[in-house]
Amino acid sequence: MREKILIIEDDEDISEILKYSLLKEGYKVKINPNGLETEYEINNFKPDLILLDIMLNDTDGFNVCRNITKYKIPIIMLTARIDILDKILGLELGADDYITKPFDIREVITRIRVALRRREEIKDMLIKKDGEIILGKIKINESARTSYIEDTEVKLKPKEFDLLLFLAKNKNKVYSREQLLDLLWGYDYYGDSRTVDVHITRLRSKFKNNINIETIFGVGYVIKDNAYDNKR
Repeated sequence: MREKILIIEDDEDISEILKYSLLKEGYKVKINPNGLETEYEINNFKPDLILLDIMLNDTDGFNVCRNITKYKIPIIMLTARIDILDKILGLELGADDYITKPFDIREVITRIRVALRRREEIKDMLIKKDGEIILGKIKINESARTSYIEDTEVKLKPKEFDLLLFLAKNKNKVYSREQLLDLLWGYDYYGDSRTVDVHITRLRSKFKNNINIETIFGVGYVIKDNAYDNKR
């Protein structure tokens, strides 16, 4: 079955170049220039990946990204803006990658392939048929992709959940920021290790003193088994 790519882009020349190239690669493609219609397209076209322009005529691509992460569809953001803060914001909102214009179509196709492959690898790596992971008062349900402090659900963005689950499943193993970027985001972000730091900070904030993600200075992060012995 051919994978579906939804292009949310109001520049007709760019969207047509993308569509032509992706059709040649065997993908099914749908274009919509209106960001406010993205959720409609998701529910009807059911894409496997979304190419999302940031500077749309009818809305801001960041707002679109924020609203559609709940669908857990890989998002690659497209923009002519080169500010690193824009890139970090897009990734923090749940985007899987960020490509600046003008771009080489070969790079876009490669990043699409990687994002789609990474989605399947994460599913295989993170999801089990049953069971929960317990960290003191924290419960992580892998198949439902939910997390709780006792009986209170803690809402997490997709990458926040992936990061929490990965560290919880690999307790006592220290991972560098670069390793976490490669394993969970799937790309080399050329120095954007701050993305991992921001996600760690958000996990600590949401779980407050119930979580113990240790910072190993100069190395990375780890969740240790013995940190929860007195909380069970």
